[in-house]
Amino acid sequence: MRGRPHTLVLVLGVALAATQLGASPPGQPSAAAPRTLDEYRDFRALSIDLVGRIPTRAELDAFEQPAFRRDAWIEAHLGSHAYANRLTRVYMDLLRLEINNAVAVSPPATTLRRTQILGPDAKPLYVYYRRGQRRSREATDGEFCLTAEETGLELVNNQAPHGSAIAVKVSALDEATVLVKPWWLYRDYLQVSPTERYGAAWTDADAMYQPSDRLLKEPDGTPAVEVRVCREEAQLRDNGTIYASGRPAPAKGAPLPKGRARPAPLDDAYAKQHKGEALSCRNAVATTSSIDCGCGVGLQYCLPGDADSDQPSAFMLPSRSPLGPDEPMPSTLQTNSSWTKYWWSAEVVEFLGKIFVEDRDFRDVLLAKYTWLNGPLAQYYRSTAPASCCGRERAFGMVDDAEPLLDVASVPESLKPHDTSSWIAIADRGPHASGILTMPVFLEKFASRRARAAVLYNAFTCKSFTSSSAELAPSTEPNLMLRPGCSSCHATLEPLAAYFARVEESTAVYLPPKFFPLDNGVCKLGKNGKAAGFCDAFYDPSFSDASSAKLRGAYASPDHADAGPRGIAEALTRSPEFASCAVQRVGASILGRALSPDDDALVRDWSKTFVDAGYRMRALVHAILASDAYRRTNDTRASSPPAPSGRLAPDDAFHGGSP
Repeated sequence: MRGRPHTLVLVLGVALAATQLGASPPGQPSAAAPRTLDEYRDFRALSIDLVGRIPTRAELDAFEQPAFRRDAWIEAHLGSHAYANRLTRVYMDLLRLEINNAVAVSPPATTLRRTQILGPDAKPLYVYYRRGQRRSREATDGEFCLTAEETGLELVNNQAPHGSAIAVKVSALDEATVLVKPWWLYRDYLQVSPTERYGAAWTDADAMYQPSDRLLKEPDGTPAVEVRVCREEAQLRDNGTIYASGRPAPAKGAPLPKGRARPAPLDDAYAKQHKGEALSCRNAVATTSSIDCGCGVGLQYCLPGDADSDQPSAFMLPSRSPLGPDEPMPSTLQTNSSWTKYWWSAEVVEFLGKIFVEDRDFRDVLLAKYTWLNGPLAQYYRSTAPASCCGRERAFGMVDDAEPLLDVASVPESLKPHDTSSWIAIADRGPHASGILTMPVFLEKFASRRARAAVLYNAFTCKSFTSSSAELAPSTEPNLMLRPGCSSCHATLEPLAAYFARVEESTAVYLPPKFFPLDNGVCKLGKNGKAAGFCDAFYDPSFSDASSAKLRGAYASPDHADAGPRGIAEALTRSPEFASCAVQRVGASILGRALSPDDDALVRDWSKTFVDAGYRMRALVHAILASDAYRRTNDTRASSPPAPSGRLAPDDAFHGGSP
């Protein structure tokens, strides 16, 4: 809570006591009629629900004046950020749109890890590199850019370097690495000679942008003014070419080439067939298929890490939910993966907050093509998102993220990776965009098609999947809509899950019909009853035959599969339960109790108000606050509000322009 809560509780207590004794509370003109105890309770509850805290002394003074009008006070606060935060929390808690550390977002193509070696002067120095990077030198191809022979160290993933460090020669260091002034150190990293270093000439960085102290210093503790990066990783181009070394596979039992810790990577069939062809430096196989692709100017397409671990540390982030808009949030050093996930959640908070504070159509939560992005999200959509594609997909001819859920061309060039507080409206993310359903936090949080469908069904129709029978008879029936014991739930769930058949599970990659037709003859079953090995990830052998294979998840409804996430958004928002479910969710939150059948008449009235207002939440919330049910609830509910849950945006969180 803001201010001094103990003092405020005392003030309110004095006011209540004075009312019970028939006297005017302190500060109230003697001519004013005293407020009743119920009125004080009501105003306290209104303040908690719309402002997020109990009233201040000044607010109590205004409340005690004869000119105070309850409806006018409510209207004045229904457009506030505190009100928007209140509703945002309802849906953030309901959908649980925060991702824990079990989900890693550290693609090799966009993650710069760091190791320490001895420089030519025998002093420690850091070198940044990407795992799996193709290099023309056989001794380092697919490895760190300096060999164990040159450094005395053997790099093993997720372990401290093995061996005894030796001073690397100047010639070897200069040949393999370059010095760069990166984006995390310099605000003006796009300039030829950046000068605005973090903490020096750049002293007004956004409060949420706090690089790890270890990223800001050299091994000896002195400030880092530039970083040393493997030469391939420092390249600037956006497009490269597919690389094939042409080296033969080593003979069985042959010793490793001098200086190598592991065998050099061999050319796969795709590289041999397409050698020299153009390749986007932003896709998942850029590091493993090209020697031309780096992290761009100022390393802007990569996130740094301070170690060689799987998820290296990088930035300071809040370690807990905020206590309130004006309270500080404790921060701890967290990984570059956590940095990405934090801003995924922030996108949804910004998006929901804008819908509520601007009183937009609530159906936009599922249908909107618009969103708001800041610098870290712009960096994610420009580089990390494309780097989720395309590895397995290229067996089907898809070598780039052909139809991304957010069109990279819509990301403003003005947004830099460290612009955490600059939120800019994106009017149209692209043809497949659909509210929160195509945002990465939703698709990664609920990684499977069924999980995505089930949580939406529950959150927006207030229904759940509960089996009518606890007995599951043995069955080989692959169609869950028919399998005994499963059909009672899956007859509904499977067609809903089919809407996500074209969004790859565990990712946010869209699978276009051009490359992934619903029925694919390439993946038909052979004489042995099996399809080609590369088919299994995308096509379901249980619904395949000798002529074609069915795209995974599409068997229940091919029409739903082609409709995509927007199809389920349209189905849910057209359903008769959509409005009444929103009423139940918001009503239960504000009343502080679950709605029961005794509240059916209220739900019908509030639903009509909600729909007649064009599905705007402001009208619904006003109707709830004006109801006798709200006043009656305040007479009995706890004297202090429940502890807030979910990550809330600060008061000034919603600043993007309207799309």
